[in-house]
Amino acid sequence: MKKVAVILSGCGYLDASEIRESVLTLLALDTANIEYQIFAPDEPLFHVIDHVSGEINMAERRNVLQEAARIARGEISLLHKLDANEFDGLILPGGFGVAKNLSTFAFKGAEARVHGTVVSILKAFHQSKKPIGAICISPALLALTFEELHPTITLGCDINIIKEIEKTGSIHHVCQTSDCVIDQQNLFVTTPAYMDDQANLKDIYVGITSLVDAMTALAN
Repeated sequence: MKKVAVILSGCGYLDASEIRESVLTLLALDTANIEYQIFAPDEPLFHVIDHVSGEINMAERRNVLQEAARIARGEISLLHKLDANEFDGLILPGGFGVAKNLSTFAFKGAEARVHGTVVSILKAFHQSKKPIGAICISPALLALTFEELHPTITLGCDINIIKEIEKTGSIHHVCQTSDCVIDQQNLFVTTPAYMDDQANLKDIYVGITSLVDAMTALAN
């Protein structure tokens, strides 16, 4: 892989992208000498959460693109301009924004819908036989988008999450934070990261690095 697209859903794990997972993804790509470009939708967050209290701030409104630009240091592109032909792979870090802004998984589980532009992008990469990496809760997007393919994914070890995602027809593998699951047929690579709230940051980086390495192998 020479160039990878990265999709973010804002900035902050409770309502947007998980910052640590996002930065570690960029670090893993940079360490592997893989160029990347960051994308996000220019839309409001579903809601804003105070990350100190954990409570919803009903008075505040934020924009997904503007928030994601904090992580991207301003170098960010509009999601609808993402052209799969310009990239060798796609990675989606986690965070509740995936389940709130890029889909309705946080509210509807296996009955959720995925953001229309995200669906189109995922299908474009899959049809072009380019690897897709999904971190933390992001594999849910693969499960919801490619139900008929019964993709092999991981969402870590949480029994309730596993039961819910298996309703989509996906094949779930329990996976440790420092590892990843590879779906050779569909070219999907997934890793749990902060699906375990107590995960060690070092192990998360090892898992994300493993994901990038596996994607690189699939792309060759």
